[in-house]
Amino acid sequence: MIRVGLIGCGYIAHKHVQTLSRIRGFSLIAVCDIELEKMKETAALYQKERKSDCAISFYEKYQDLLMDRRIDVVIISVISSLHSTMTKEALKHGKHVIVEKPLALSMQGANEVIQLADDLKKEVFICHQLRHRPLMKKMKEILKEGLLGVPYMGTVSLRLHRSLDYYKSSNWKGTWESDGGMLVNQGIHLIDLLIWLLGDIQSVYGEIASWVTEKETEDIACGVISFKNKAKGFIEANTITKPKNQGYYLSVFAQKGSICIGGPGFNEIHHCYIEGLPHIGEELKKISDKSDDHYWMYRSFFDVISKKTPNALSAKEGKKALEAIFALYESSKRKQPVSVPVEYFSTIDMKDDKSILREESQEDEK
Repeated sequence: MIRVGLIGCGYIAHKHVQTLSRIRGFSLIAVCDIELEKMKETAALYQKERKSDCAISFYEKYQDLLMDRRIDVVIISVISSLHSTMTKEALKHGKHVIVEKPLALSMQGANEVIQLADDLKKEVFICHQLRHRPLMKKMKEILKEGLLGVPYMGTVSLRLHRSLDYYKSSNWKGTWESDGGMLVNQGIHLIDLLIWLLGDIQSVYGEIASWVTEKETEDIACGVISFKNKAKGFIEANTITKPKNQGYYLSVFAQKGSICIGGPGFNEIHHCYIEGLPHIGEELKKISDKSDDHYWMYRSFFDVISKKTPNALSAKEGKKALEAIFALYESSKRKQPVSVPVEYFSTIDMKDDKSILREESQEDEK
């Protein structure tokens, strides 16, 4: 039995404990949060879903949870700025770590986690669960087997609505120092999929803008990715879509065809054509409504720990999308393409970036 401790009992933690309750190889034995009621609520949810009155320890300080020698794996589900620090501390206490995206808010933080996990022979898992969605796995298989031929271009689009109440609900949301930016939070899953499908990056050019003045971070981002295999990638993302979310979109255009998916649930086949393979579109439609990606992600984590299978969502793998976003942010400052790898970057560097367009500056020009 793999014994688990959870740090952070907010909204996303509920998804983690619900998933844990379905996998008999995992057992939640401890939770941590600064609010006792949140710990009680999370523990009760796990016990209800597991149909068991199993004992769960409460810790107000995460350092105390890390010192619990019974715990094999720690789930980190707190604000973004604490991810790398807590991950490193958990590794030093001999724990494997499951950490919510993003891995870090700086290149230094991400690289330190990767190095420490290698040195201590511990696993770090990044929660890019969409890779485990059947539709995404099928697209990966199609590309890997060469059915689409040479990939020419991939595009991702994020069209979301985030209200002022969303940013006002927590004092860290919408800040470069603690939240990290719209792409780091809302856009990172799509960018991870784009890189996973098309390959390693050579350079990124990007521009960002912010019209919602009650926060620091961007609400519009556009980017062009140059892949090492000569393919191009395009990013179009915003959180100012009204009156509500439109959804998420991903398209791949290649030598022998193209596939376009999207929609509010990211599960609609908008287009599928592959030369000589008309049945592929129907196969994709049959699995388009199947998700349960968190479950399959956790099954994968369990196999890595218990059976020593390769870790497909390691810290090194999770760094790729983060580095692409950092390159885009840096490009928006320099007004020129930025090569990958990125040697140094921290989202806090964006805090006073004068290149971010804001509504009041436009008014001043009128």
